[in-house]
Amino acid sequence: MKSAKPSVSETPAPSRGTLERTRKLLSELGDDITKVRDKNDLLILFKKRIKGLYHLTHTIVTLIDYKDETYGSFLLDNEASAIRSHPRYQEMVHSRFSLNEPVIQSVLQADGPISFLLEEIMDLPGSPAYLRVNYEKGIREILMTRLMKEGKPMGFIHIYSDKPGSFSSEFRDVMKDIAPQLSGAVSNIIKNEELLNKEKEKSFLLDFSSDIATVRTKEELARAVRSAIGKLNQKSGYVIRRINEDNVSMSPYVYDLGEWQHDQKIISALEKARYPINDGLQNRVLDSPIPLLFNVDREIQRGITSPYLQSWKAMGFKNFLGVRLRNADTNHGILFLDIEEVNVPLLQGICSQISIALANIMANEQISRKQEEQAFLLDFSNDITQVRTKQDLQHAIFRVLDKTMHTQLAMIRVIDDDGFHMSPFMYDPTLFEKAKVDFDKMSANKVTIEETYNAQVLASKEGLMFNVEEELKSGNAYAKLWKTTGLKNVYSLPLRAGDKNIGTIWLLANRLSKLVLQGICSQISIAIANIQANEKLLAYKKQLEVENDYLKEQIKTIYNFSEIIGSGAEMQKVYRLISLVADSNSTVLLLGETGTGKELIARAIHNASPRKDKLMVKVNCAALPANLIESELFGHERGAFTGAIDRRIGKFELGNNSTLFLDEIGELPLEAQSKLLRVIQERELERLGGKHTIKIDVRLIAATNRNLEEEVKAGRFRADLYFRLNVFPIHLPPLRDRLEDIEALTQFFVQKYSRNSGRKIKKVAPKVIQQLRSYTWPGNVRELEHLIERSILLAADGTLDDVYIPRHTDAGKQEPAYLLNRSLEEVERGYIIEILKRCAGKISGAGSAAEILKIPGNTLHSKMKKLGISKSDYFA
Repeated sequence: MKSAKPSVSETPAPSRGTLERTRKLLSELGDDITKVRDKNDLLILFKKRIKGLYHLTHTIVTLIDYKDETYGSFLLDNEASAIRSHPRYQEMVHSRFSLNEPVIQSVLQADGPISFLLEEIMDLPGSPAYLRVNYEKGIREILMTRLMKEGKPMGFIHIYSDKPGSFSSEFRDVMKDIAPQLSGAVSNIIKNEELLNKEKEKSFLLDFSSDIATVRTKEELARAVRSAIGKLNQKSGYVIRRINEDNVSMSPYVYDLGEWQHDQKIISALEKARYPINDGLQNRVLDSPIPLLFNVDREIQRGITSPYLQSWKAMGFKNFLGVRLRNADTNHGILFLDIEEVNVPLLQGICSQISIALANIMANEQISRKQEEQAFLLDFSNDITQVRTKQDLQHAIFRVLDKTMHTQLAMIRVIDDDGFHMSPFMYDPTLFEKAKVDFDKMSANKVTIEETYNAQVLASKEGLMFNVEEELKSGNAYAKLWKTTGLKNVYSLPLRAGDKNIGTIWLLANRLSKLVLQGICSQISIAIANIQANEKLLAYKKQLEVENDYLKEQIKTIYNFSEIIGSGAEMQKVYRLISLVADSNSTVLLLGETGTGKELIARAIHNASPRKDKLMVKVNCAALPANLIESELFGHERGAFTGAIDRRIGKFELGNNSTLFLDEIGELPLEAQSKLLRVIQERELERLGGKHTIKIDVRLIAATNRNLEEEVKAGRFRADLYFRLNVFPIHLPPLRDRLEDIEALTQFFVQKYSRNSGRKIKKVAPKVIQQLRSYTWPGNVRELEHLIERSILLAADGTLDDVYIPRHTDAGKQEPAYLLNRSLEEVERGYIIEILKRCAGKISGAGSAAEILKIPGNTLHSKMKKLGISKSDYFA
């Protein structure tokens, strides 16, 4: 192996005058060096003094770390350094180099300065990388001198030159002479930095103490600790675990992973976990007065099975510190810190401040918890004041026990009217699902106030607590039942209204707040007393209502819908169907000819439903442009299509928690039908151009005058949509099948349009009613309304004695199937009977059958006699 040999300088010897001037300057340099306290001061001296006498490019100082037998940069001549522009410059600045390589061993063994030509040593095995880096930037020679402290090398001074032979023997002598002074200067700088660091630590702790003093919540604590840890090491993560109320486990309280990126599932699992204190690692930290350094792999190998170690390993953590958080003689928790090198006194100072803050936060939390309990009791009291029934009370109790106390009701028993027996009043059966048979049997039994446990509870002032395990040992009959819940304690309190016992309450839980429990029980006692009194009042009220019902006049029209005119048999069928379906959320399909009042029926269904307090939304499907149907029904987002300058709420979303009436549903195009079907089935929609699914609760009523079955067969209406809509069909009768309602409808429209037009129509002539009954009404109620309006405008006085019925009529129109296989005589006979029915049996005169058939009355009499038509045929 080629060894590292020092280079020999061939520079001619300087003159005597030069040597004297040099020695004078070096003496001055020595005086200056003794005053050096800062790195920059030493650097300035080198530039000012040495570079003025000898040729060199730059100088650095390195320090030895005997812990790992390495040395690294301490003082850098950044401005003059020839390698500043080299790509590996930062790597060289932060690297540690071995003391065992040949070049540096030559320097350690030399008595004084020693120089090397880089070309000869840079590629030797083990040579430090900075030699080649300097060579690549034009450096050709290096001179190195040991810096000593207390007889032991503490570092080196490196002097570089871009000219071989720059370091003469005189320069070596100079460097040898000032090496002790340089060593002293570097030593002073180190000591000064240590003092500065201590001052910084004090200042840091003072600032941290000021930050901690303002901490009142865990969020503020997290920010303060993150700020402090960040000043120590920007990448460090930390977690503070707090000892739980059970004093046997710990849970994460606040944490920050620093710059680490981790699996959110692992983090979520760590957040929710509870870890036993005595897990072989946490207890060691709590027992140690100083921070402990752990290696994740080593602790796993030692047999520590805590799951968080495996999680930390998966997250990439290798080493961490554990410090106990202790205030006075009380341990509050642990700080785990992802850091390998740390100033122990500084960290202990930080943890001392954190411990005080944690104790304060816990005290504040306890105060806040008591305040919350008091506020909760006030809210519960307000809720209880609104309770009127047992169901209301049960809802209030179950909600508060689950939400605030995280427990369930075992049993409330109330004292019967005899003052001796006690009956079950309320309980939560889900608490004893694992022992349902036993619980049902035991809860059905009546007990007395003298029963052992009830007597103890009723006699107590603030209630009793029973430990389940202890009661099992004592042979308590209920203890086995309690055991099935997995809970540790049973709490039982007396329920009192004033000084009177009204019952007992039993709760199962591991731990309950005494203050909250007593406050709840006092409110429950008042509520039960009020409910018992209210039940008696309701019983009396119910009795009075039943008696009153018997005294009322029986109404013939069972189904009364004030907005709809008509009480005939056909409409009574419709009213009955409305009453059956109104309270449900079922989809209704209204079928009938145009003008039969489908919208009115839809509104009647809505007004009789639980959704009546909200506006019914109406959509006329026939009036929607094909290109805007989806936007109208389901809405759109801004920019969904050209012209969509704003978000639009669709009719389905507008009708949420209400009723949506889709009129003329048969007019929807097939593409819109498929989208409508999906919304009806899934009860959710997406706005046009939107990405979020919106849940809806809409009661759907559809209407059409088309025969949807025929539309399905013709392929114009989707079969699946038809079956989805045809849940509860209601067929509205045409006006020609409601002859008994024509007079009532006429009177209603006469009053309405008399007011609107300013005409005073006081009477409708009988012949007008007869004419109206004899008309077939292809336009149904709507046609009748418009005809009455026109007739009122044409009326000359206060009597409506004429109406302007259209000439055309389709009264005799029959379905082709009706005419098949029938003789001409049978068809004629049936047609005359139908006309006679419409004319209420009037054969001749105004509004008669003869007038409609356009034949004389005598001729009609003759035909009736010939065809065997009697009054029983048309007055059935």
